[in-house]
Amino acid sequence: MSKLEEVAQAVEGGKLKIVAGLVEEALAEGVDPLIILNEGMIGTMGIVGNKFRDGEIFVPEMLIAAKAMKKGVEVLKPRLSSQAGTSLGKCIIGSVAGDMHDIGKNLVAMMIESAGFEVIDLGVDVAPETFVEALKQNPDTKILALSALLTTTMPAMKTAIEVIEASIPREFKIIVGGAPITQEYADQIGADGYAPDAGGAAVVAKKLIA
Repeated sequence: MSKLEEVAQAVEGGKLKIVAGLVEEALAEGVDPLIILNEGMIGTMGIVGNKFRDGEIFVPEMLIAAKAMKKGVEVLKPRLSSQAGTSLGKCIIGSVAGDMHDIGKNLVAMMIESAGFEVIDLGVDVAPETFVEALKQNPDTKILALSALLTTTMPAMKTAIEVIEASIPREFKIIVGGAPITQEYADQIGADGYAPDAGGAAVVAKKLIA
């Protein structure tokens, strides 16, 4: 088994204690940092996301795999900083005004980051104006991800999109998700994409910027 395969297995298995060491060993053997990132980690998290979608694994396994990947990325960062093209772009994410839930939103943020985006997490109970300000500060944002986990906060998602569109040019894609959200509702409020789970959100985000 190659070092790259060992890295991939460690990420998928959530082996937090050995991932960093395996990445160091792969680098010492001359494996390109970008190949370690794209094939050993981002590709592996795609497999993890698919398994989660298909019900083969659950939230804890998905979270631990994402955390393992982060350990590996920490080792790669100094090597990647001089290489262009390592990021798919920025993604701003947050739970809409009135919604204090963050577990699902955090999972989506992890998966989108694992897919290769730079994630700016605004947290929970985010006012429309806060999204607008973050978008103004990051004009190169490719994806805006809005989360709502309550039926009572669904209207806040619609309001957020209306305020954002009235405030700045829409040069980014908007994806939405959360327990009560459906594709029909996403279409109704003018979102560009919808995903029922975190793995799906990462897939949709990548498709929208392709």
